Order: sequence, then structure tokens, then C-alpha cells
Amino acid sequence: MLDFHNHLLPGIDDGSPNPETSLILAKGLVELGFTQFICSPHIIADTHPNNPETIAKAAAILNQFAENNSFNHSFGYIAEYMIDDVFRSQLKQKTQFLTFGNQKILTEFSYIQKPDHIEHVTFELQMQGYEPILAHPERYIYYHNNLGFYEYLKDLGFELQLNLLSLTPYYGKEVQKVANHLLKKGMYDFICTDMHHERHLQALQDFFSAEDLQDLYASPGIKNHKLLQKPQN
Repeated sequence: MLDFHNHLLPGIDDGSPNPETSLILAKGLVELGFTQFICSPHIIADTHPNNPETIAKAAAILNQFAENNSFNHSFGYIAEYMIDDVFRSQLKQKTQFLTFGNQKILTEFSYIQKPDHIEHVTFELQMQGYEPILAHPERYIYYHNNLGFYEYLKDLGFELQLNLLSLTPYYGKEVQKVANHLLKKGMYDFICTDMHHERHLQALQDFFSAEDLQDLYASPGIKNHKLLQKPQN
């Protein structure tokens, strides 16, 4: 079980504030069956203007802290890119984004405003060799009255990533309804935690057992396992 969407890197976005909290969250996820972590801090120009250097520094701090505390899991890193004007500008300039797997890039939309020109963005991403993943599509309420649009997003080239807590009432019953609908239709490609804080961990522990999650991650169409890194000899 690989979690590649979480905010465990300390002190650089609205996730974990320090390495101590990061390790508490990671240990809780290990108890739920997770074996590998790729952290994905926000890159949002207005609120979280991270870059590869700030992210790499936070990852180094967390990995050193984990090693010092005998935590036998390492933390890789990518980023969660908000598709906004700054991102579009960087894409036009052929900026090298943080990716994993076969040039997979984790993206998100605004929660309050439907994005424009998504067709152009996905086309350009794919022309540059990227494979876009859209984080938590079930949480974009402006699509809830047109569930067919999720199929359109897939047709554009997005792979879809489900937030685990969306299957529960945590984000609201409407999000839960849409998430379960998309899961039953086999629309999701990946499942992640989007872990930010201890309230998220507690909610995961309240709603899921390790056995529940293993079954869920084995669902048809879920491909987290294909991204797992093989242990080095």
C-alpha cells in the first residue's frame, strides 16, 4: 500500500507542522497497513509557494529525523500542483515539475471555482510527456450535478485519485455519495490519504481497519501497487 498524496513533510504547507507530528502520522498509517510514502506538499502561488528546493529540504529533515528515531520507512517527495495561472505559465515555459513513476504529476483544482481551459492544460501536459493525476475529484462540488463530466476528465487524460475519507461522511454526505458512485463505476485509478493532521489520522482509524484498506486497495482498477518501489538488495 503506497500513499503518494499526503502532507507529511513538516512546516511547508497546511500539513504537519514539525517532524514529531509527521512521525506520529506516519506511524499511524503504518499500523493501517501502509508500506511506502511519497509526500506531496502543495504548490499554490498565493498561499504555499513551494519549489523543488524547499520540498527537498523538508524531506531531508524528515528522513533524518525518521532515521534518528528508528523509523524504518523513508519519505520520497513530489508536489501537489494547483492548476492556476502560475502553473499554466510554468507549463508554457516547460518548467520541470516534480513527478514520480512514469512522469506522473499530481494536480488539483480550486474547490470553489471551476477551472477554465482544462483541455489545453491536459493536452500540453501530455505533449511534454507528463501523465496527470487529478487529486480528490469527488470534492469539486461544481461537478456534482454533472457526474458525466468525470468521464470527460478521464477522456482528457486524467487519472483519478480518491481520498480515503471521501468514502465516509468526513467531508460531507454529498462528497461521500459521489465518491462511492465513482468507486462503484470503476472510475478511480488510485487511492490516497491526503493526510494533513491528527484529525485525519483519527478519522481513518475510526472508519477503517487495516483489513478494510487492504481489500479496498485490491479493488479492480486501483493501481497504487504498480507504483511501489522494489526494495534494494
